[in-house]
Amino acid sequence: MSEPSSDTPAAMESRTWSERRLHSPSAGRNKAAIAHELARILPADAAVLEIGSGTGEHAVAACQAREDIIWHPSDPDAQSRASQDAWSTECPGRIQASRALDVSLADWPAGLPETDAIVCCNVIHISPWRVAEGLAKGAENLLSPGAPLVLYGPFLEGEKTAPSNLEFDASLKSRNPEWGVRARDDVETLLARHGFDLEQVIGMPANNLMLVFRKTAR
Repeated sequence: MSEPSSDTPAAMESRTWSERRLHSPSAGRNKAAIAHELARILPADAAVLEIGSGTGEHAVAACQAREDIIWHPSDPDAQSRASQDAWSTECPGRIQASRALDVSLADWPAGLPETDAIVCCNVIHISPWRVAEGLAKGAENLLSPGAPLVLYGPFLEGEKTAPSNLEFDASLKSRNPEWGVRARDDVETLLARHGFDLEQVIGMPANNLMLVFRKTAR
């Protein structure tokens, strides 16, 4: 089987292939920091659903940091899913076969196994807002009270917004007017509407944030 070209349609960077695995420069830089925080946040023995798993490198880092969790990667992109499955051999039995999930579809949670946490890194700014809306609605139906929903990436924070994130926002919108760095207030309002309270805001390298939401009891 020949390896695909070095760029996948959703990627914002050049990625390389090796042994059927995609390698992301940005994942290489930030996967340790993300895994470190997830190790603190995720429940014991959690079944974790990752939305938009990209190359699959974050799944490996998270599972190596927490040997008790089971990781369920997903992606709408077939090349990314193939890479995720190749990376899964680094953690035998703990990273499951990647699923073809598109969270903009109303029924995306149908048929998924029991899920204790959802993680979504670097997705909602390189997709239309309806993806964030679908993620919030599906997570409301999928997660039990107390379960975490973790978002990672750049966010707009009014006057506190880093200049690099404003530049990134403009660049994204020039590529696709439906993309863009999301306002943190808008994301919090959306998640609140679907039964999630913001529990933690964690500053991350390169002006990114990790937002930790908890499903409330209703």
